[in-house]
Amino acid sequence: MNAICLFLVVLIPCAGGILVPLVPWKKRSHMMVYLEGVVILNSILVWTLLFHRPDEIFSLVDFTGNLTIAFQLDGLGTVFAGLVSFLWPLATLYAFEYMTKERHEKMFFMFYTITYGVTLGISLAENFLTMYCFYELLTLVTLPLVMHTMTREAILASRKYLYYSIGGAAFAFIGMIFVITYGDSISFVLGGVMNAAKLADGKNLFLLIYVFSFFGFGVKAAVCPFNSWLPQAGVAPTPVTALLHAVAVVKSGAFAIMRLTFYCFGAEFLRGTWAQYLLMAVVMFTIVYGCSMAVKETHLKRRLAYSTISNLSYILFGVLIMTPLGLVGALSHMVFHAFMKICSFFCAGAIMHQSERHYIHQLDGFARKMPKVFAIFTVSAFALIGVPGLCGFISKWNLATAAVGSGNILSYFGVAALLLSALLTAIYMLGIVVRAYFPAADFDYETIADVKDPNWKMLLPLFVFAVAIVGFGLCSEPFTNLFLAVAHGSF
Repeated sequence: MNAICLFLVVLIPCAGGILVPLVPWKKRSHMMVYLEGVVILNSILVWTLLFHRPDEIFSLVDFTGNLTIAFQLDGLGTVFAGLVSFLWPLATLYAFEYMTKERHEKMFFMFYTITYGVTLGISLAENFLTMYCFYELLTLVTLPLVMHTMTREAILASRKYLYYSIGGAAFAFIGMIFVITYGDSISFVLGGVMNAAKLADGKNLFLLIYVFSFFGFGVKAAVCPFNSWLPQAGVAPTPVTALLHAVAVVKSGAFAIMRLTFYCFGAEFLRGTWAQYLLMAVVMFTIVYGCSMAVKETHLKRRLAYSTISNLSYILFGVLIMTPLGLVGALSHMVFHAFMKICSFFCAGAIMHQSERHYIHQLDGFARKMPKVFAIFTVSAFALIGVPGLCGFISKWNLATAAVGSGNILSYFGVAALLLSALLTAIYMLGIVVRAYFPAADFDYETIADVKDPNWKMLLPLFVFAVAIVGFGLCSEPFTNLFLAVAHGSF
């Protein structure tokens, strides 16, 4: 029965979302209760599975040979599924208030809820084929969300998102065919499944395919030079961009690269090769590039988008260290960054929803009018910088420790990139905070007299995220131990 539940947690949000536009809701509140109920029920079921993890595999469709659509809950999937299922009910609650000023709510919430199920499909995939199918489906269900407003900017952004995603999927498909052909199986096995005897003298081809696959999945993880879609996707409603930047899309890309590296090709074989050095150089460049672009960006959501580009490559840097400690650092930042970034994006969305201001130079004095939102935004800003006591410090410490302990000379340059990134993050995040709290002496507060904090539907998720950011920072040991167990295959 538990094995069937692995599929049910994917099916329930998908079926629940499809029903939204089909039901003639008499009141908006009825639809809200239904949606929140579906999402909470599914999250409860997910967490029940996490604490009573089934050992068996649930096979949905058998094709030919070892090609199946199947689901299993292993250690890595547990981390990602737990993250997604915790954040989604809060994000849905926030979206109810935000979408009061938007049109076509039913279509929005249909795709928004389906995306929850598809993301869980990626996290619970037992093999490469299953993950790839849901990874492709993720593009299709999030595309309408990106173009929801149907403005010219939204259509152009969705077109770029689609082109980049399809191109990335093509490269990832090459990797999947290679694993099917030269692997002992397509199931995810820690240590990799590639059969060296089948490769003969084709080591460089092996590495080239890995690089292609890395960039294929790296499109959604916004690695250079395939990251320009992410800032443009900020035209979507904030509940969408927050999930794009914090949980569903970009973290699915990072998660897929973890699977590719540690569970398909094998870190032991890849470590010390030209492929590792090439890709490590790329992600270090992306770390600095993202922060540098964020410093010069004046649009609030686009600044946070460039911050996301940088922070995603923190995760990829941990993966490319290709040691268990590197994976621990990557998992730490994948989880902790999700809370930091969804918190900062939701704060930005609250500002835009309440004031219709979109640019940083328009935020002078806002902290007096929106004290709760800006107090929480300040917490997320300090966490992204890496201030001790907050979760951002823990994940950066884990990454730096893994880099130094790896013995890889290039990893030391990675530590330097992390330090430079912390400095640039302080500039672009505190620049917003300082404007809000300390406007010019002659600033006229009457110009923002209409600005105020949002209602509880927006504030409650923000408060939970802020508590989590502090809680992870002060009590990180249980999570670090969990990530260690995952990295060593003992969980």
